[in-house]
Amino acid sequence: MVILWRPFEFSRRLLKVESSNITESESLIPLAWTSLTQKLRKAPGISLLGQRNRFSTMPEIETNERDSELFSPPSDVRGMTKLDRTAFKKTVTIPVLKVKKEKVNKLMGSLKRAALQRPGIKRVIEDPADEESRLIMLDPYKMFTRDSFEKAELSILTQLNVKPQISKYNLELTYENFKSEEILKAVLPEGQDVTSGFSRVGHIAHLNLRDHQLPFKHLIGQVMIDKNPGITSVVNKISTIDNTYRNFQMEVLSGEENMITKVRENNYTYEFDFSKVYWNPRLSTEHSRITEILKPGDVLFDVFAGVGPFAIPAAKKNCTVFANDLNPESHKWLLHNCKLNKVDQKVKVFNLDGKEFLQGPVKEELMQQLGLSKERKLSAHIVMNLPAKAIEFLSAFKSLLEGQPCSSELLPIVHCYSFSKDADPAEDVRQRAGAVLGISLEACSSVHLVRNVAPNKEMLCITFQIPAAILYKNQTMNLENHEDPPLKRQRTDEAFSEEKTQITSNT
Repeated sequence: MVILWRPFEFSRRLLKVESSNITESESLIPLAWTSLTQKLRKAPGISLLGQRNRFSTMPEIETNERDSELFSPPSDVRGMTKLDRTAFKKTVTIPVLKVKKEKVNKLMGSLKRAALQRPGIKRVIEDPADEESRLIMLDPYKMFTRDSFEKAELSILTQLNVKPQISKYNLELTYENFKSEEILKAVLPEGQDVTSGFSRVGHIAHLNLRDHQLPFKHLIGQVMIDKNPGITSVVNKISTIDNTYRNFQMEVLSGEENMITKVRENNYTYEFDFSKVYWNPRLSTEHSRITEILKPGDVLFDVFAGVGPFAIPAAKKNCTVFANDLNPESHKWLLHNCKLNKVDQKVKVFNLDGKEFLQGPVKEELMQQLGLSKERKLSAHIVMNLPAKAIEFLSAFKSLLEGQPCSSELLPIVHCYSFSKDADPAEDVRQRAGAVLGISLEACSSVHLVRNVAPNKEMLCITFQIPAAILYKNQTMNLENHEDPPLKRQRTDEAFSEEKTQITSNT
């Protein structure tokens, strides 16, 4: 049996037609016109062209669309909820070129266009009828007869004395030959979204399944393990992230129950219990971005440090690091990872609420650092990576310090993360952060788009220096006593410069 694909506009129909050996005058996929005329006339949706052209030219089809047709699993696996790997057997007919085995290596480089490009399937196989020859698998959508070879390909075949005769080969596909997305697309209800993406955390694959996928969750988990080397456990999130400890409930769909894992990110190693702490592999670039901003000798205050992805790289860069997390498990693994990466002597670790950390250790260190020589040119950075709530913690900076303000260039720089569903997410974050501080951040802040979290939901980072008028107690009191509310909303960067600007009442 030969599987015949006849594309017609955007629809394709599968015809099974009996065939004998293929000759140069016949095509592998479009067979002899005369033998198919009656069948094609009876098949709805297929138009016949004139005798001169024999068959219509196959339109351009994307490779993944082609693969989804010929290299798709059997249709009877639809609805399977318990994985049966034996049900995925399928035989397809592939064009092949017979070549003496000693000529294969010389020829393959010139047949890249014509050869079958399919992951998991060898392009060269033994000839079952001739041990001195090999069969080169060809692309069934490009190679039909000897006329399918391009001039350069025919030239090299002639040079190597290889006859450009295309034969057919019945290739048996099994579960191992299909990609995970192809398997899931064949199993899940037709037209439904297929889960093929996931977050990898060491040996753990983390999925966020939708409701229609839940009946197939254990099968999905097993397929993910089968098709992704190194994955030995698949979990599904079954609750939203807890805002207090930033972890979530999860269900093990397949594989081992062990949630203690090890990951490498930006050349650093982290170990932790994924079920009890927060870790997002999609933030690797952001961790690196902040680290690159820091200079050796800078001070980093990491308010919501997790297991250390900001703190440890900063310490390796010879920054002074104060790292805090309220979650006792995160605190434990943060200490562990500091030792693991040999920076435990450079990082001071705390287990406090964010506000307590800012008003305690951060305040004390800033008073000390900002009171040093005016020649000091190093910076203090405060990272607040708790997107769901971090903006609320900005109020802790109001009147945090006492005494005379430092020069503006030494004022701490805040990197505060937030989510936004607004049509203008950058402006939304600026306004919300400014509202908490009681100032306008329009002219004295920058907003960086970190990533798209979900449709119409962005994660952003707003960066700004805390104005002296907000940070210092006396300055804040003067500001509140002398400035009308409308002016507060119009403040800009210049209003908080290092000069002790006289604030004049408008009343």
